[in-house]
Amino acid sequence: MAVGETRGIILFTKDFKEKDKLVKIFTESSGKLMFFIKGAHRKNNPISSSILPFTEAIYIGDFREEGLSFLNGSKDVKPFRLIQQDIFINAYATYILNLVDAAIEDRVYDPHLFKFVQQALMLMDEGKDPEIITNIFEVQLLSRFGIVIDWKKCAACGETHGKFDYSSKYSGILCEKHWSLDERRYNWNPIAIHFVRLFATVSYDKVQEIKMKQETKDEIRKIIDELYDEYVGIHLKSKKFIDEMKSWEATMKIPKRSERKEDE
Repeated sequence: MAVGETRGIILFTKDFKEKDKLVKIFTESSGKLMFFIKGAHRKNNPISSSILPFTEAIYIGDFREEGLSFLNGSKDVKPFRLIQQDIFINAYATYILNLVDAAIEDRVYDPHLFKFVQQALMLMDEGKDPEIITNIFEVQLLSRFGIVIDWKKCAACGETHGKFDYSSKYSGILCEKHWSLDERRYNWNPIAIHFVRLFATVSYDKVQEIKMKQETKDEIRKIIDELYDEYVGIHLKSKKFIDEMKSWEATMKIPKRSERKEDE
């Protein structure tokens, strides 16, 4: 690594001493890097806008193979305005970025994941359903944690159509004819599993075509939570915040995002 420039997405920032900041950026060319920003709190700092949360830009600096890297400038700054302004979308975007930070080591070149994150944030910023975008991200990110599940066919006979359930014993799905092979199968909602199977391979270009009831979304949330609890075992504060946020919507009688869109 050396002095150069790369496109990047801000993962998080934290204050360092009184005037400086540490900023973690997921870069397209060098993976995740931690940058030291001297004088980040100065009002006239030219890179202040490019290091705000939920921002994408081309970053110019000294990208080092060990220790902290140093940011000298930025250009083509693109803030995700809706994400920055909407607390609900913000919560899902934060969770996605936290997952990325947990899923791969620093300095791991992963342009496919960078593009995937970029697409997810862009769609959220366009007002697309953040729950569905997050679910797709979670399911497809499992491979980065070393978890490979064949969602396409029954692990016992290769059937690809019909009702399915998940089996830890077979590390995959079982069709209805072979549910008896695992008495401890998960007993997940077949409709929700249908969507999880779809999410495992669908591209973000198809997100706006995916429609479902809130009850199905809740079932999908349960499935993904159980998968992450069993195989990944991470407990992120941002995920807890999303869970709590759902109770706020109920308590405060805030219409769900899908309902608010129908009224607009």
